Amino acid sequence: MKNKTLCQVLIATALTMGLFSCQGQPNVSGQKQTAKKVIVGGGCDGCELMFVGMPASIDASDTSAGWLEEGQKLLVTGKVFKVDGITPASGVAIYYWQTDNAGFYAPVEGMPAKARRHGHIRGWVKTDESGRYSIYTVRPAPYPERDEPAHIHTSIKEPSIDDEYYIDAFVFDDDPLLTGAKRKELENRGGSGVLRVLVSGDVQIAEHNIILGLNVPNYPDDMNDDRQSGLQVGEDSPSFIPFHAWGPDKGTRTCPVCKYGRYHGILYFVGNKPDWDDIKNWLTFLELESVERGKYLKVYFVYGNEAAYTKEARQKELEDIGRELDLKNIAVTFVPSVTDKASEVNLNSINPEVANTFIVYRQRTIVAKFIGLEASAENFKLISATLDKTKGEYFDLNEPAHN
Repeated sequence: MKNKTLCQVLIATALTMGLFSCQGQPNVSGQKQTAKKVIVGGGCDGCELMFVGMPASIDASDTSAGWLEEGQKLLVTGKVFKVDGITPASGVAIYYWQTDNAGFYAPVEGMPAKARRHGHIRGWVKTDESGRYSIYTVRPAPYPERDEPAHIHTSIKEPSIDDEYYIDAFVFDDDPLLTGAKRKELENRGGSGVLRVLVSGDVQIAEHNIILGLNVPNYPDDMNDDRQSGLQVGEDSPSFIPFHAWGPDKGTRTCPVCKYGRYHGILYFVGNKPDWDDIKNWLTFLELESVERGKYLKVYFVYGNEAAYTKEARQKELEDIGRELDLKNIAVTFVPSVTDKASEVNLNSINPEVANTFIVYRQRTIVAKFIGLEASAENFKLISATLDKTKGEYFDLNEPAHN
C-alpha cells in the first residue's frame, strides 16, 4: 500500500473532526449547518412593496385613486376562503397595484419613493369576519404597444404565515388580448384570476373569490387526498364536449360551461364504478332541484365508464335511463372515459375509480366539490344547502354607483 501524502492525512483528520462537510465544504467550528428557509410562494418581485406605505389600520373596502379619475369605474368584490375552499378567512391583507387608464404605472408627487414603480393606483384591503373584501378602482388599460392583457397585480399576507406571496393577477374575460394561449399560461394561484364583469349603471362589477394556498408552492397545509378527484375549488371548470344522449341538447356535443356557465351548474361525473340504483336516486333528486331552481341551475350527468365502450350501446343505455326517470331538465351525457383527451373531459382531472364526483360551479368557477357521496336524504340536504350558500349575489343593475 502506498503511503498517504500529508495532505490526505490532514483531510482525513479534518473529516473525522467534522471540519468539512461530506461535500468537502468547510464548516465553522462549533456551528451546525442550517437548511435554507423555504419561502411560501417561492418569493416574487414587488410583493415586498405591499409593506411600503401600508396603513396601520386597513378596512375590508378600499377606494383607489383611480376611482376618481377618468376611465371605466370597476368594483372587484368577493370572499377569501381557507385552503378547503369553504371556510371564510378573516384578517387576510390583499395588496393591489395596477396601471391607469392609459396603461402606465404613473407615480405622483408625495408617494413613497420605493413604491413609485407600482404607480399611484395601489391600495390594501383586509378581509372581514366573513372573508369579504371590496376594491373600488378604475379598470386598468393594457401596456401601450404590447400584447399583455390588462391586469391588476395582487399579493397576499396571511396572519399565520411569515411570507407574503402573489396570486394570479386579475385579468378580464372580455379582454381581446386574453387569448386562448394566454389563458393556458395562467397559474391559477389562489384560483382563477379571470374577472367576469356585470354592468350596474356606469360601474363594472366583478364578483371574485380567492382560495388561500391553491397552487401556491410551499404552502404549509397538506392538500393531498387519497381519493382526490376533480379540480380544486377556486379553479375554473374547463370546457369539454361530451355526447348528449338525453335532455335539452340531445344529439349535440354542447359544452356544459360554454353554454350554461352564467349561473349555477353541477357536473356529476361517474367513471368505471357505476352503481345504477344510487345514480338513479341522484338523478331523480337533481331533476327536482333543477325544476325548483329553474334557469339558475343546470345539471350535467357525465358518464365515462371505459369498460366495453361503444358509442351506440352507451347512447341507448342512457336514453333508456332518461326515459325511465322522465328527465326533462338534466343533460344526460357520456364520454368514452373520464380520461378521454379527444373530448377534453380529461381536463377535469376526474379519478375514474371513485364512485362519483360532484363539481358545483358558478360563473364557471368551481365553488364546491364532493367525492363519493351516496344518495341519501342527508346528502341531498348537503347539495341543496351548498347551492343556497354558493349562489352568490345577483347585482341589481339599477343599483346606484358607489360614491
